[in-house]
Amino acid sequence: MIAQEYARTQAPMMALPAADLVELAQVGPGARVLDVGTGTGVAARAAWTKAGGEGLVVGVDQSIEMLRVARRGGGGSCYAAANAIDLPFADETFTHVVANFVITHFPKYDTALFDVLRVLKRGGRMGVTTWGPADARDEFRTVWRGVAEEFAEADILSDAIQRVVPWEELFSDKGKLKEVLHDAGLRDIWVEKRDYRSEMPVEDYLAGRETAATGRFLRQMLGEELWKTFRRRARDVFAERFPPRINDFREVILAVGHKP
Repeated sequence: MIAQEYARTQAPMMALPAADLVELAQVGPGARVLDVGTGTGVAARAAWTKAGGEGLVVGVDQSIEMLRVARRGGGGSCYAAANAIDLPFADETFTHVVANFVITHFPKYDTALFDVLRVLKRGGRMGVTTWGPADARDEFRTVWRGVAEEFAEADILSDAIQRVVPWEELFSDKGKLKEVLHDAGLRDIWVEKRDYRSEMPVEDYLAGRETAATGRFLRQMLGEELWKTFRRRARDVFAERFPPRINDFREVILAVGHKP
């Protein structure tokens, strides 16, 4: 259920940077591409479009539910359950690796990057995306967080997010992201920021927030009855503050380098 809602409400926003990342990584016909933390497969499908029938695209994720949704998305990509710290592939299997909004989730990012680069060929290219810094002017997220804090203390919510995405703040700094990728072994690293806009109904925005880290934590903490109360409250507040359709803007950092 969560994977399906994620695919409907959040994956479309992630698909735009994924397509740009594949382009920047210079994925072309015949490429062998690994999509780490593929989720519902948006980056894998973008890579397959570029790699074509002679290429190979493999998406790996720990979530079986996400992989089922990815498979239903079509395209010629293959999918497998795997952990980034112990990838089930031989050394230098892939010409390209992409990691779309996943590096912030790695408990030990240095260990994960070591194994990811192990399966990348020499001269191969790796690309990653991360969200840019949180913007205090983001009224939608500010309002949603405000409602959440009516039901749980701010410190508890921050701790829950930290456990799910421990490196979100670190990798929202493009300089730090470049430094980490360089220390992992990538060279000639290109880093840039781009802004993306997504228009959606308010209901879809709220459903997306509910599948994100804070929403999942709240549902577990509150129990079903209080969760229903929270959801009604969020919808009432958003109906008072915003029109039925909104434009959500996000800053994304894209980084690409090669393995010497």
